[in-house]
Amino acid sequence: MAQVTITINSREYAVACEDGQEARIYLLANILDEKAQALTGGSMQINENMLLAMVGLVLADELYELKKGCVTPITTNEQHFDNARILELDNAISQRLKSLDKKLNLLANELNLL
Repeated sequence: MAQVTITINSREYAVACEDGQEARIYLLANILDEKAQALTGGSMQINENMLLAMVGLVLADELYELKKGCVTPITTNEQHFDNARILELDNAISQRLKSLDKKLNLLANELNLL
């Protein structure tokens, strides 16, 4: 089990994850940090619990809008899966994550050289 340290709104958090998932955790943490920074404007004047709630609401709203725009929503009564599309998206995400992982490794190596 790997452990990474992520930063959200200038605060560090130690997070455990499966080996090989470190780059994904960094990517997800970056999304959270961007939302937090957008809400606070870089100010540290907001209560951490309130910020967590606000970031959660922003992300929930984005997810809701994405689902609302879905042409064929998947419900519990409807088991409709387009396997080809799922595989296509999975491959695209996998390639993107591999690319990000390479970039992060290069950056880490450069930082180690400093």
